[in-house]
Amino acid sequence: MVELRNSSNNRGFYVRMRLSHKQARQQEKNTLFKYYKWVLWFFLTLYFFTSYLISHKPNPISKPHVVTSKSAMAFRALVDSTNSTFSKYPRRDNNDDPLKGLKIYVYDLPSKYNSDWLSNERCSNHLFASEVAIHKALLNSDVRSFDPYEADFFFVPVYVSCNFSTVNGFPAIGHARSLLASAVEIISSIHPFWNRSRGSDHVFVASHDYGACFHAMEDRAIADGIPEFMKNSIILQTFGVKYKHPCQDVENVVIPPYISPVSVQNTLEKAPANGRRDIWVFFRGKMEVNPKNVSGRYYSKKVRTVIWRKYSSDRRFYLQRHRYAGYQSEIVRSVFCLCPLGWAPWSPRLVESVVLGCVPVIIADGIRLPFPTAVRWSQISLTVAEKDVGKLSSILEHVGATNLTAIQRNLWDSATRRALLFKDTIQQGDATWQILHVLAKRLDRSVGVSSQ
Repeated sequence: MVELRNSSNNRGFYVRMRLSHKQARQQEKNTLFKYYKWVLWFFLTLYFFTSYLISHKPNPISKPHVVTSKSAMAFRALVDSTNSTFSKYPRRDNNDDPLKGLKIYVYDLPSKYNSDWLSNERCSNHLFASEVAIHKALLNSDVRSFDPYEADFFFVPVYVSCNFSTVNGFPAIGHARSLLASAVEIISSIHPFWNRSRGSDHVFVASHDYGACFHAMEDRAIADGIPEFMKNSIILQTFGVKYKHPCQDVENVVIPPYISPVSVQNTLEKAPANGRRDIWVFFRGKMEVNPKNVSGRYYSKKVRTVIWRKYSSDRRFYLQRHRYAGYQSEIVRSVFCLCPLGWAPWSPRLVESVVLGCVPVIIADGIRLPFPTAVRWSQISLTVAEKDVGKLSSILEHVGATNLTAIQRNLWDSATRRALLFKDTIQQGDATWQILHVLAKRLDRSVGVSSQ
């Protein structure tokens, strides 16, 4: 009996010890769970707080600060890791949204790549200034994403055309390749997005004579080609032709050259109240009596020289070879505005003519024009082959006697004018919006060489 009681007591003591141990283990698990929960709460709170601060700061083109310390890089890695887990939002499909919920992340590069150049006022107003205008518009746009993990495309804001030559005052872009290469080195070392796609979802602006070949002379541009590191990316460029060309052998969107909307508005306000156009054919620009031979290259392929030689004495042709700051006041008085090629096929006269109601006469074989789905070029312009420039007079007389009124009426379509001008704040249908619309169409297809 005693042994049985002892055995029973020992068993009870053993059971109580097991229960006590089990409760201690459960309490330890609860403590660990609470600890991990508090750690998770801390990092989530930190992430959303920093996201709030970033998304509520003003968005001018400012001088950014690149953080490169090891502790900062570790923190960035932690935030990137949190983003990849908690911030991969699904696309906002909206059939009524022509931009399809497009999101673009704008890299915050050191000021030497962009805002430092703005100290020269010409940087944001000359014909290559679309690189500045697009950047500025994106910074204050609803399509801008502060979370790179939800972005469809990444915009690389580098201004390469604001280095004006002290000799002739023209943009000198010899530094373009090295400046862009160093920008890519920064974004590829700090962020994972360039490396994961080899740059195929990254967007650059190359608003120069031969686009991403970065040279004003075609043979040099072709010889240099597009920088290797940009060949997978999307290039927004003013250069475009309908035939195969090494300087457009990359995913690209043809964009218009930059013309200040303010200058256009001022010109229209000062235009004759009766809308009278007393100039039949207008051109102001470089025209040599004997074209300069620059290492075997003739400017404008001699087209402008032929125009000057044949029509300078014709009173219906208002041809001027010297610069004049108020030349837009001449365009708004003109019926036909000649748009011959220069070194490259495109010209700012294309935009100025359209927005000021002058019929553009395009003389540049094979030119590819911007936004063909938004701008009905065949209904608002004339195209004359380079070989037929000597027949200009009879060609324009025929148009004047037939369909000139219809062309002029089409020119005053406000949607057409809007599509060719870059605004500080994106407006539906303006030039930056047209670029976004083209990019949005590419969300549903694989990347290939564009014909847009």
